[in-house]
Amino acid sequence: MTTPTTITLDEKYAQFDDHWSPHIVAELNGQHVKIAKAKGEFIWHRHENEDELFMVLKGTLYIDFREGGTRTIGPGQLLVVPAGMDHRPYTKGREEVHILMMEPAGTLNTGNVTTEHTKTDLPRI
Repeated sequence: MTTPTTITLDEKYAQFDDHWSPHIVAELNGQHVKIAKAKGEFIWHRHENEDELFMVLKGTLYIDFREGGTRTIGPGQLLVVPAGMDHRPYTKGREEVHILMMEPAGTLNTGNVTTEHTKTDLPRI
């Protein structure tokens, strides 16, 4: 058995610049722990069978829901989007937001929609 390695998220975020492109930093119990930088608008989508956890580490993330309103997530806060719920994350202005996500391994970042934002082979950093 290998001794666990401590992950320093600031070091991981320093390894990439692209927005809305998740990177896997850890796995546990069939879940991927992913980080991403967000800036601007993402797309409307849903994950039919998977809940999705968003935790904001830096900045402010907004998530619109077709079923009702917008939620604001600030540093140190998290939100779980239930499976099957249409949502659209975005940021405001020029702010870059650092997010951590947890979802079952193999979950597409764009859920039920395939666009230029869809990432099928996530880098592990």
